[in-house]
Amino acid sequence: MSAFRAAVESRDVEAIGALLADDVVFRSPVAHKPYEGKKITAAILANVIEVFEDFHYVRELADDTGHALVFEAKVAGLQITGCDFLVLDDDGLITDFMVMVRPLKAAHALAEAMGARFDKIVEMASA
Repeated sequence: MSAFRAAVESRDVEAIGALLADDVVFRSPVAHKPYEGKKITAAILANVIEVFEDFHYVRELADDTGHALVFEAKVAGLQITGCDFLVLDDDGLITDFMVMVRPLKAAHALAEAMGARFDKIVEMASA
C-alpha cells in the first residue's frame, strides 16, 4: 500500500486513480449510499484532497484481506481523524474503499464541504 499512501500524501490524483479497480466501490463517511465505479471514486478523492488541510497518515495496518490507513487532517479549521479501509484484488487494485471519520462536528463540516462540490464531482466523473 505504499504506492497508494505515497500518491495521497503527494496529492497525485492521477496516481491515485491508477490504483483504483474499474468496479471499485467507495463508501463515504457522509453519504448513505455507496458510490460505484472508478470515475466517481477518483472524482471524490480528487475533491477531498482539496477539502482536507494538513492531511497525513499516522498509522497503517494490514492483513491478508486489505489495509487500514489512519489519517489526521483539518476541515474548515476543525481537526479530523479518520481511517481509509481498503480491499485489494489479485492485481493490487483497490476494489472497496470505505472511509470513517470523527468527531461528529468535523464529519458535518466534511459533509458540507463535499456537498458544496457535488455538482463538480458528478461533472468530473462524467467526463
